[in-house]
Amino acid sequence: MQRRRPTIIDVARKAGVSKSTAGRALSGASNVTDEARERVLDAARAVGYERNDLAVGMRSGRTGLLGLVIPDITNPFWAEVARGAQDRAVENGASLLVFSSDWDHSREASHLRALRQARVDGAIINPVADNFDDLDRFGLPFVLIGSSAERFPATSSVGSDIAQAVRLGMDHLVSKGHHAPALILGPKSRIARARFLRTFHEHCVDRDIDPTALPMEDGEYTVEGGRTAMMRLLQRDRVGHLAVFAANDLMALGAMVAVREAGLRCPEDVSILGFDGIPAGAFSWPGLTTVAKPGREIGVRAVDCLFDEIAGRPEHGRVFMPCRLIERGSLADLSLDQPRRAASSGRG
Repeated sequence: MQRRRPTIIDVARKAGVSKSTAGRALSGASNVTDEARERVLDAARAVGYERNDLAVGMRSGRTGLLGLVIPDITNPFWAEVARGAQDRAVENGASLLVFSSDWDHSREASHLRALRQARVDGAIINPVADNFDDLDRFGLPFVLIGSSAERFPATSSVGSDIAQAVRLGMDHLVSKGHHAPALILGPKSRIARARFLRTFHEHCVDRDIDPTALPMEDGEYTVEGGRTAMMRLLQRDRVGHLAVFAANDLMALGAMVAVREAGLRCPEDVSILGFDGIPAGAFSWPGLTTVAKPGREIGVRAVDCLFDEIAGRPEHGRVFMPCRLIERGSLADLSLDQPRRAASSGRG
C-alpha cells in the first residue's frame, strides 16, 4: 500500500506545536521562537515532510515557476539559451519548465496553454507565428527572444545583434581575401533569414559588389540542410576557390560533410564560415571558424527581464547582445596570395 504523504499536521503533532506555529516556522516567519522553529524543522525532517510550493504559490499568487518555449531543443545553441535561463532562474529561487515548439505554430500554442494551466509566473518565448493572438491570450508576463521578436517592437525582448554579427563575419571574410562568398541560408519563412540577407546586401553595396550575382542556396537549419545546400552549390559552375557563409553552425558542419563527399578539402578548396558558436564547431576537422552568438547570456538576460516584467518594472524594448568571432581552421587565407597575383598581372 502506498504510504500517505506527510502533512503539516503531522509535523505539528510531532513537534508538539499548533498547525499555525508549524506553518510560520516552515515559512521562515519571524514571530516564532528559535526553540519552536528548531523543533518544527527537526519534526519535518523526521516525518519526511516537504512543503507544497505550488499550493503555497496559488495562495500567494506566485508559484516560483517560469516557462521557456524555444524552437528546437536539439540545436545546441538553443540548449545553451535554456541552460543560461535555468541557471539564472535557480539563482533566484525559481524553477524553469522548458518546451520545444519545433518551429510549429500549433505546438507553440499548445505549450502556451500548458504554461497557463501550470500557473507559471511568466514565460520566455521565441515566437513562431507572425500574429500576436496567442501571446495576447497568454495573459501572463512574458519576454521574447530570438530574431522573431523583431516583429513585436513594443514587447520586451532579448536577442543577438544579427546585423553586428553578419558585418563581423563579412569583414573577416574580406580580410582573408574572400570578397564574394556564397551563402547558405535558412528557409524563406524565417525572419532570421531576412535580417541576415539585409545586412549582407548592405555590406556588398558598400563594397560595390552586386549581391544578386552571388550564389545562394536555402535549406533547413540542420546538418542535413547544410549538406544538401552545399551539394547544390558545388554543382554550379565556378572558378577558383569557393567561400561559403552559412546561416548557422549545423548547416556549416553539414557543408563540410558535402565538401568531403565531393572529394574536396576544407579549407584548401572550399572555405566555410559558420554562425552560432556551438561547441561542436571546436571538434570538427578542420575546426569551424564561426561568429558566436551569446546563447547562455541571452538566457540569463531574458530571465532578468522577465523578473522585471513580473515585478511590474517592464523594460519594453529590444536588448541586443553583441556577437564575437571565433577563428579556427575552416577559412583559407587568400589575402597572402593577392599581392603576388597583382604583381604578376602588372608584369604582363
